[in-house]
Amino acid sequence: MDPLAIPAPEVLRARQKLVLDHFRDEVRQEWDDVLATFPHPHYEIVPTMTVHDGDSAVRGYYDETRRAFPDQDHEIIALRHSADAVIVEFWLLGTHRGPLGKIPPTGQRFRVRMTAYFIFDAEEQLVCERIYFDTLTMLRQLLRGYDVRKPTSWPKLVRAVRGLLAMSSTPDPRLSDTTPPAFCR
Repeated sequence: MDPLAIPAPEVLRARQKLVLDHFRDEVRQEWDDVLATFPHPHYEIVPTMTVHDGDSAVRGYYDETRRAFPDQDHEIIALRHSADAVIVEFWLLGTHRGPLGKIPPTGQRFRVRMTAYFIFDAEEQLVCERIYFDTLTMLRQLLRGYDVRKPTSWPKLVRAVRGLLAMSSTPDPRLSDTTPPAFCR
């Protein structure tokens, strides 16, 4: 695959349809349909430096995030094509109704701008969804319900901070051990 060649319009249309179906099915929580968009499900969540690889791991990721945000939805801002990917900018939104890892539910709504790279291989199969977002923006929105001036908020705030610290772990080497790309001449 020539890294500079943009595929034919019919390939771009097929990729775009797959990605939009993927988004729609995630909101509907139709996990079998979402997983069917991959030959091997693989998510890379760059802000947390975590990888969810394979059916079981990806279903665990879906379960954890929808337990925390059962009403999770999105608003697409833009969709772009590259030689090997569809790049989607979107707002992710929802309400923190269940635990997020060890962070107790806050009941707060969030709306965070994100970018997802849907990467395709030479056979035009989706091989990865790589997601980027600003965790501080999300956490600020989730924790805004705690008034640090009120001692009654302190125990919940301490549990939330402990939960955040528990979520930070050793970065997945598939995301941290990178090599420089070989550029075309």
